[in-house]
Amino acid sequence: MINIDPRSSTPIYQQIIDGIKENILKGIVEPGDKLPSVRELSAIITTNPNTISKAYSELEREKVIETIRGRGTFVSREYKPKIQEDKVIMLKEAIKKIVLEAQYMGITKEELEKMLEEFYEELKKKE
Repeated sequence: MINIDPRSSTPIYQQIIDGIKENILKGIVEPGDKLPSVRELSAIITTNPNTISKAYSELEREKVIETIRGRGTFVSREYKPKIQEDKVIMLKEAIKKIVLEAQYMGITKEELEKMLEEFYEELKKKE
């Protein structure tokens, strides 16, 4: 369900957030689907429950998921992706790093665009 790289510089809670969002975009989990509880997901990916709780809290703040007391945590039916200016700035910085690294590795702009197109196609398979 979610791949965690403990050697990554990205915090584990952020990897969980990104993994859940990716699963939603790919259609692996649909609006209204129940997510594993904090303890269940903690056991599945062998991560501290507090880390899972932090990720779930952030996803809930962004209205990606919702917790219904006594029933569990679900993918929100009301979630609509929206542009957040602070995240756009972070995205631009990440893209800049990727372009610089690609240049360093000798990857052309066309090859990089092809990779990007492949990722978009992968997400489109849901539709």
